[in-house]
Amino acid sequence: MTGTEPTAARYALIGAAGYIAPRHLKAIRETDGELLVAYDVNDSVGIMDSHFPDAAFFTEFERFEAHVHDLQRTGRPIDHVAICSPNYLHKAHSAFAMRAGADAICEKPLVLDPGDIDALAAIEAETGRRVFSILQLRLHPAIIALKQKIAASDSSTIHDVDLGYFTSRGAWYHASWKGVAHKSGGIATNIGVHFYDMLGFVFGRLKANIVHHRADDAAAGYLEFDMARVRWVLSINRDHLPERTPQGQSTYRSITVDGEEIEFSGGFTDLHTASYQAVLDGQGFGLDAVRPSIEIVSAIRTAAVEPGRGERHPDLYRIAGR
Repeated sequence: MTGTEPTAARYALIGAAGYIAPRHLKAIRETDGELLVAYDVNDSVGIMDSHFPDAAFFTEFERFEAHVHDLQRTGRPIDHVAICSPNYLHKAHSAFAMRAGADAICEKPLVLDPGDIDALAAIEAETGRRVFSILQLRLHPAIIALKQKIAASDSSTIHDVDLGYFTSRGAWYHASWKGVAHKSGGIATNIGVHFYDMLGFVFGRLKANIVHHRADDAAAGYLEFDMARVRWVLSINRDHLPERTPQGQSTYRSITVDGEEIEFSGGFTDLHTASYQAVLDGQGFGLDAVRPSIEIVSAIRTAAVEPGRGERHPDLYRIAGR
């Protein structure tokens, strides 16, 4: 040992029993990090045994909070708090991380309302810590290649984009926090926010946002960016799966640009590790990067439904019947 080797980044994890937590655990391990403590109201966290079996674990936030503060005082401070909690808790948990002396790495959506971004920015200024969001599609090779292709094209060209995402969810979804709009932000926020972020990342500033359909199980609309016209539809209803869905599959995802399919299914689930490495390399996605997509989903949640304005996604006629 020369004394110059970098020390492993130290982590706390909020939401260890959730669906997305295993991707964060894997990312921490694969970037040579160390998980010191985790928290969840549920205790079904056996997944930790294959990643960080020695990490402390709590089901009461007060005990977790006290443990984090003890670590900060005793020479093993937490560098990052990974946040995998329900959407409506992201703001509070990000604020906790910064005030505890750590940076936050938060799942999407970072917050539900644009005003919450301003509140977190104020805490960043107060504490000197940062909030980073998982915007994994920005790191996907196919999306990077698309962005480069669009950037190299004639800037006056407006591209035609169709986005369809159908992912079946059972009755449990509506009984959970995900089915409660003020907790999840609704379907466009909960399952669509990273697609809207990707669209802005590739095609520039938003110019128009029209909602054609909004229900508990599906939403659709029309977006205009500097360089794209986008027809989009999202659904969690199994009955909405297109007939072209491969047999035996319960999810169908399609993005076409000028009629050409953009394939990015491969590697989609491995991008959390790349996201963590970007944070460690000083290239994480902060509040400014997050704001455009949060503004989009906030508007979708509250805007008037106007089925007669803008171009409709072809699958909407089948779903909405009008």
